[in-house]
Amino acid sequence: MELDELYTQVITENSRSREHRYQMQAPSVVKEGVNPSCGDEITLQLELDGDVIKDAAFIGDGCAISQASANIMIDLILGKTVEEAKALSGTFMGMIKGEVTDEDSLESLEDAQAFQGISHMPSRVKCAVLGWHTLEEALKGKDGNT
Repeated sequence: MELDELYTQVITENSRSREHRYQMQAPSVVKEGVNPSCGDEITLQLELDGDVIKDAAFIGDGCAISQASANIMIDLILGKTVEEAKALSGTFMGMIKGEVTDEDSLESLEDAQAFQGISHMPSRVKCAVLGWHTLEEALKGKDGNT
């Protein structure tokens, strides 16, 4: 299987996954994210235990790319500290912008590396980063920094 096919499979499987797609009972943080250019929307819910992301989920509608990206993002941030989640988000955004390209840095993104080629499709970039932008907004001020 070629790398492009593998990445397509990862995105397809994660866009259909229901593992992290549900309404949490009592989230610590809820943040809505919308991509007005195509109508993608998510509501990100986080349960924080101190500065650790104990649980996370999302609800929403959108294209396969936005939904898969949010699902993969949640896989990555579960059990991480707020700072670690922010660092992952920074790496993901840098990858999408083409600023982070070295394999060692990208390794931390695991399956999210499947979105690396999105940077060559400007109309899809906003889809891929919707969940990550929403995460950044949700975590603002959660570690003493704004």
